[in-house]
Amino acid sequence: MITVTFIRHGESVDNLRAVWAGWKDSPLSDLGRLQANALGEYLAKTPITHVYASPLMRAHTTGQFVHSHQPEPKPTFTVDPNLREQHFGIAEGHPWVLESTLDANTPLEELWAKNMFPILYERDKKFPEGETLDDLAARAEVAIKTCVLEHISEGPGVHIALASHGLAIGELVSALLRLDPEADHTQNHTGLENTAWTRVEVRVRDGHDGPVDPGNPPPLEVRVTHQNHTEHLKQLKDVPVLHEGLDGAHAEARAFFGGERSHKGHA
Repeated sequence: MITVTFIRHGESVDNLRAVWAGWKDSPLSDLGRLQANALGEYLAKTPITHVYASPLMRAHTTGQFVHSHQPEPKPTFTVDPNLREQHFGIAEGHPWVLESTLDANTPLEELWAKNMFPILYERDKKFPEGETLDDLAARAEVAIKTCVLEHISEGPGVHIALASHGLAIGELVSALLRLDPEADHTQNHTGLENTAWTRVEVRVRDGHDGPVDPGNPPPLEVRVTHQNHTEHLKQLKDVPVLHEGLDGAHAEARAFFGGERSHKGHA
């Protein structure tokens, strides 16, 4: 059995600005760095053998905080571009637009021409030059093979930490669960807060002996043991939170990038 901990990045500067920020490379805010350090301290007594991180600064720096607090010998630290957030194409860097402020009859192309980008809820829809959720799911499957399945044959004691992003983590966990024929594939694993973590235990189901081929893995048992865990943030209770009282656009943007896109029935 191996353990995988999926970590959403700390608060970024763009989280505060409420802009489309998929591949837009925004650093952690001051609060985000405090969150990431608190997480690193919290996980210091949890032996981690491998740290993987998105190359985007907000997740990469979060992963570095986790790595820096691990005792010697340090775990490996690997950057994997497949752990990046969904790419929003021409929308990136533009302000968040509340759907309730738009005329539902206005064609999307007309809105885009005005740099107005409401949420696209369908999994097969995307902004020009960007990715669909299905594209993100396909990329997540590659990341699971590279970052998780490559280590299953290493035996007990393997603990992998993946520092990534809200929407990406939802697809990563789902990609791993799809390898378990008995898992509940209807579960939603989105909605992570900044630096919240979700943990799963993975083992090869009985009946398979020998090395695991990451490209054609045998049936797995994947068990989610923690979801959206934020106990480490309790030590920050006296730290001023500058985004309290955000307006509707900011609040919706924060929820969306945490992975919450289900109020219209879409995961």
